[in-house]
Amino acid sequence: GDYMLSCSADQHWGFSDIGTGKLLCKVADQSVSHGLTCCQFHPDGLIFGTGTSDSLVKIWDFKEQKSAANFPGHSGPISAIAFSENGYYLATSADDEVVKLWDLRKLRNFKTISLDDKYTVRGLTFDNSGHYLAVAGPDVRVYQISKQCDLVVTWDAHTQDSTDVSFGPDVNYVASVSNDRTLKFYSAN
Repeated sequence: GDYMLSCSADQHWGFSDIGTGKLLCKVADQSVSHGLTCCQFHPDGLIFGTGTSDSLVKIWDFKEQKSAANFPGHSGPISAIAFSENGYYLATSADDEVVKLWDLRKLRNFKTISLDDKYTVRGLTFDNSGHYLAVAGPDVRVYQISKQCDLVVTWDAHTQDSTDVSFGPDVNYVASVSNDRTLKFYSAN
């Protein structure tokens, strides 16, 4: 079936069956005093991540419904999280104008990408290879994931903040959506 993971400001995450509309489980995160701001399933479907309004990223064991790891280090509410398709990396952002890259095999931050002053990240996504990370915010940016995490390209086509971004098949294009109610496509060649 098709399922959906959701989280809320009341410190709960839920798992629902889209076909029936039924909530299959609802779990409170008792360890945080603030709400959950974002969530994302890991590609294997066995774990998922949540972000909190008090700057913490948590990895959860779905079957056990328990927290498996914590990633502190941001300041401000977590605004977006994304797993690489190979499952090795996690990208996170908050209201602190940085994107942190985490190695899930070693449970550590291996790179912090500093963004412009007052840059608010609204969305993060890896391409299928895990070699590129797209960032949605006041503009759309693509970084090559390496020791340097080089900025490859920036697009500034929206009239308001981009709210999410996605790669097309084989990174042929990048698509972004915005508060200006438009969908933009960019050639990635």
